[in-house]
Amino acid sequence: MIFYWIILGAAAGYIGTRLLNVELGLVQTIALGIVGALLGGLVLRVFLAALGVAAGFIGALLGVAVLVLGYKYLIEGRKK
Repeated sequence: MIFYWIILGAAAGYIGTRLLNVELGLVQTIALGIVGALLGGLVLRVFLAALGVAAGFIGALLGVAVLVLGYKYLIEGRKK
């Protein structure tokens, strides 16, 4: 099950960073994706249990989007 979240998180991290136009290293992208997948996937799965895997992937993408936006405003904003 954990391996599933790692793969799902890596894919979601890659897609999320590309959609939001954020340049991160490979390790950061995967880590952000895994954390986003765990947070978003688990929360959304509770609310949308009937959708199964689709709910997990949608939640992973939403979780990554929130983390990437937070990174973009908090970390990159400090560099200016």
